[in-house]
Amino acid sequence: MKTRTAVLYAAGEPIRVEEIELDPPKEHEVLVRMIAAGICHSDHHVATGEMPAYLPMALGHEGAGIIEAVGPHVTHCKVGDHVVLSFIPGCGKCRYCLSGHSNLCNKGSATTLGPQLDGTFRMHSGTTNIGQFCLLSSFSEFTVVPDISVVTVDKEYPLNRAVLASCAVPTGVGAVIHRAKVTSGSTVMVIGCGGVGVNIIQGAKLAGARMIIAVDIHDFKLEMAQTLGATHIINAREKDPVRAAKELTDGMGVDYAFEAISTPETIGQAAAATGKNGIIVIVGLTDAKVTSMPIPPMLFVLLQKTIMGTIYGDSQPQKDIPE
Repeated sequence: MKTRTAVLYAAGEPIRVEEIELDPPKEHEVLVRMIAAGICHSDHHVATGEMPAYLPMALGHEGAGIIEAVGPHVTHCKVGDHVVLSFIPGCGKCRYCLSGHSNLCNKGSATTLGPQLDGTFRMHSGTTNIGQFCLLSSFSEFTVVPDISVVTVDKEYPLNRAVLASCAVPTGVGAVIHRAKVTSGSTVMVIGCGGVGVNIIQGAKLAGARMIIAVDIHDFKLEMAQTLGATHIINAREKDPVRAAKELTDGMGVDYAFEAISTPETIGQAAAATGKNGIIVIVGLTDAKVTSMPIPPMLFVLLQKTIMGTIYGDSQPQKDIPE
């Protein structure tokens, strides 16, 4: 069948929206008619070459739609189901899935490789095979994806809202609840108030943090952060975030700092803003060329700080997305 999709042929070049050929679903795959898609900075990383990936690639990894057809041996979903796409598949069999960390499923290593899990392609332009970002390519009218990449949701819930649970919400809220395990009454700083950052803020509010400091360089983002639960806002163009964190906590520093931009400078700010026993969580994706961070190891020992990364907020999509 034919479908229109957004294809990147070379890093740094404009993305082309064009009609391509889409194969029917094979074993353990489903055809999804896309209803809604979200734009995430990870797609930008691929488009600029900051994240190495197979090219040409049909982009988009946040999406929600309706199943139009299923391939052989598909059992957990059916035609007509409303689904949210998970940008990391969950096989349910590897050690990570079995230990409650399906966000680290071994099948996730295929997300930038291009072909589907069986090593063949479903999207083509003439004789050229087109890869699917995160096995999904949600910037399409129709797409074929693994059945372990779809999560069935209530048909009564609007898909243009459910799509938020595809990446931004579980990544942000999960970073707080599952990864850092923020405690009630604690102090939190969030650096970067984009789609993921504001969900970190909402997660901190759900966790009962008494102080949530939002940091960004754009006032409109800070205003949104405040409406979603931030107790304090800091424009980093006007005030040093580290100094602000110390001032607001009587010199102690915050208990948790979440970094949702991922530049060496902002990671360093997150590390410096935390106090004793502080926890720093890197949520944003860095440029692949960034290989070092300005973090003094001695202070991490003397102040017993912890730094950690997280992918998908340590969430379990099949369980957490419907919730």
